[in-house]
Amino acid sequence: MTTSVAVVGASGKLGALVCQLVDDSDDFTLAAALNSRSDLSEMLVADVVFDVSLPAVSKQVIEFAVENGKSVLVGTSGWSRERIAAVRPLIDAHPEIGVIFIANFSLGSALATHLATLAAPFYDSIEIVETHGVTKVDSPSGTAVNTAERIAVMRDDDIQAPHADQRARGQLVAGIPVHSLRMEGVVAKQDVIFGGLGETVIITHSTLSHRSYEAGIMASLRALASVRGTVVGLDQVINLSADS
Repeated sequence: MTTSVAVVGASGKLGALVCQLVDDSDDFTLAAALNSRSDLSEMLVADVVFDVSLPAVSKQVIEFAVENGKSVLVGTSGWSRERIAAVRPLIDAHPEIGVIFIANFSLGSALATHLATLAAPFYDSIEIVETHGVTKVDSPSGTAVNTAERIAVMRDDDIQAPHADQRARGQLVAGIPVHSLRMEGVVAKQDVIFGGLGETVIITHSTLSHRSYEAGIMASLRALASVRGTVVGLDQVINLSADS
């Protein structure tokens, strides 16, 4: 028996990849591919919803899906802990469904963020530099926001961020300066830089092809059937971390 999927944001690069992977799989079928001109009701023919729309639209997609009893896999960027907290009451009110929020479907990215959380308690100077192609509409990236928030959770005290009021120092996310580059010739890259006495440690993840997302997409889709409530992060799906 296959699970039918509605992809919202199917005309984008990630959406097109999701549609292809669903089409090629043995355990899923593509029931609907929604674009910016589609009515959200078109998703109702599917068993589950895969949201890869835009940050400004994603909340509406989630609300409509949840209110209609559909579990949702959210791959749209921009979902900070604060935004997720705002929709948790709606999700909790529908205990029969699950919503998974994934900032980045790359297994390597999930591992790099996990390693950054392990390093976080040992360094007081921490900054993030994230780079994406010129077509990415939001900054900082969802991956950088997720990384900064998870690092902050692992620390008992504030991170050193001198002169944070200066624009060139980046945007503070959970107290960590995040610098965003948008450039031609790049898919995605993130550097988490730790500074200590007489040393620096840099944890780098580079995305060279959108194919790096394939394993995480399929793992998350397969996990959605058994999820109830809210799950945040690919690390939770692949059991890299026991925290929530």
